[in-house]
Parts: sequence; C-alpha cells; structure tokens
Amino acid sequence: MSQVPARGKNSIYYIKKRLDLEVLKRNSTSEISYDKLDPILVAHRHKDPTISLVCALFAYGNVKQIVKFLDSLDFCVLQKSDDEIKESLKNHYYRFQKSEDVIALFIALKRLNEKSNLEAIFKSGYTKQNNVIDGINELIKTLHVEYPHDSQGYNFLIGKITTKTKGAGALKRWMMFLRWMVRDDNIDMGLWSEINKSDLIMPLDTHTFNVSIKLGLLQRKSYDLQAAIELTQTLKSFDKNDPLKYDFALYRIGQEKINL
Repeated sequence: MSQVPARGKNSIYYIKKRLDLEVLKRNSTSEISYDKLDPILVAHRHKDPTISLVCALFAYGNVKQIVKFLDSLDFCVLQKSDDEIKESLKNHYYRFQKSEDVIALFIALKRLNEKSNLEAIFKSGYTKQNNVIDGINELIKTLHVEYPHDSQGYNFLIGKITTKTKGAGALKRWMMFLRWMVRDDNIDMGLWSEINKSDLIMPLDTHTFNVSIKLGLLQRKSYDLQAAIELTQTLKSFDKNDPLKYDFALYRIGQEKINL
C-alpha cells in the first residue's frame, strides 16, 4: 500500500479536505461540455455500455481530436451486418488505428452483444475474486475470440491479457470505462449495478500520476498498473468505499495546472 509521506496529520488532513472540496466542485454536469472536453461527453449522450467502451478505448491523445473522432462515428452500425459496418467505417481512422482496426472493434462488439453483453462477460471474470483486472481480461479475450484481428493498432486499442502489475500498462482506458459504468453521480453514469465501487482501480494517466506524486499520495515512480493500485489504496484511506470519486478531480487539477 502506498503511504502518504510523514509530514504530520495536519498535512494529510489538508490534502483530503482540499480534494474533497475539489470533488464537490467537479461533480457537476457543467464539467462535461464542449467548453470542458472529455470523452465521457459522447458517452453521456448515449448512456450505453458498448458505446461507452468505444469512447473509452479511443480516449488517448489530444482531447479535441478524440471527441472529433467519436463524433464522426455512427454508432447505429453496431446493430447492423458485418458488411454494413465495413462500409460505414471504411474511411474512419484514428492515430494508431487504421480503418480495419476500427471495423474490427465494432464487429467484435456487435457479435459479443448478439450472444451476451459486456457486463455479464466482465462479471464472469470479476466475481471469481472480486478482481476487476480478471474482468477486463475476460472482455479482452472475448473480443479477440469474436473477431480475430491482429495488428499493432488494434492490440494497442483493446490491450492485452494482464497477468502482472509491476511493469504492466496501467489499463487506464479500461479502468476509466469501469468508473463510468459503476460509479453514479453527475459525471459517472452508473449503468452497472453489481460491481463494488471499492474494487475499482484508479485510471492512471499522466495528469493523475504527476499530481498524486506531487501531493504525496503516491510513492511509486514507475508509471504502471502497480502504481494505479497503490494510489487506489492510498485514496481508500480517504474513502474506503469509493476511492475513485477523487479521480476526475485529480485529473482536472493536473489538466488545468491548478496549484494546491
């Protein structure tokens, strides 16, 4: 468990108090707009787990370009045939993903939903040990089974099976998707009801990583999944039942370069 540096109880109390105020301030629909861009803006428009996952997986790079790309997608094709998906998305690409990678994701999700749904597949892995990493692994495995596709861009997009935490990617986009699905406030949508908020892991990006180190919430210098877990454990000392309520606030503090 990551420990807040020993700078006296007042210092730790101040950090928590300041972050709690920031959480209250940020828990507003005004934080999700074209003036304050975030990929959840598009997800909120649809409030659908499958569309939300697409929004989360493409949430890397410049936020303006992310939202522009997501706005260009016709999510109705998730209900259509493989050929219709291929025709609709043949000119769509984003950074590392070529059109065939975007098409692969849509077809895989469409086929998955014809047999089951994202929550059920996630739970089949998660409920074994209440471990969200196991749930994510089950989803990644299922996407590969439903539509086998192998490319550098696609593998980056959906990630790979994670069996270790030290030195492994932080799974930031997957963890953000789970936050959207499980938590329920003015930011997160709470579309899934049977996953415990206390089991969630922080969606660690460079903003939250740097701010957390600066505030003394995180000791680990490596930007990996273990760091995300250790930061989550520290935030559980602030709120053991809902540590990820601090995620959006920490992200905005870093993004807006706020000096606490």
